[in-house]
Amino acid sequence: QVQLVESGGGLVQAGGSLRLSCAASGRTFSSYTMAWFRQAPGKKREFVAYVSWRASITSYADSVKGRFTISRDNAKNTAALTMNSLLPEDTAVYYCAASSFTIGSDAYYRKESSFDYWGRGTQVSVSS
Repeated sequence: QVQLVESGGGLVQAGGSLRLSCAASGRTFSSYTMAWFRQAPGKKREFVAYVSWRASITSYADSVKGRFTISRDNAKNTAALTMNSLLPEDTAVYYCAASSFTIGSDAYYRKESSFDYWGRGTQVSVSS
């Protein structure tokens, strides 16, 4: 079992920045692929970014590419999402997720169903 707890959400003006953190406890954090998803009001949850277990591979949704950076620190059992140049359309609840399958394809990790563990989410609100 892996427990995930997100933090760092809040209210920010358009163009601002936030850094979300995901603290993991339980089984060996470094053996999991980590990802961030988000769900805006009235919309389905969508993929944002993922990072491989060694942090050698990262991938992003087109909507956040160049603005968001995903990272992880296996020594501290944490993952992070640094969000710059925020837009009102980035407003959503952001979820951290962990997948025990470490050799999946890029398409595999863009699906919710590929992740075994989820945090409860943290709200990000961007005002215009």
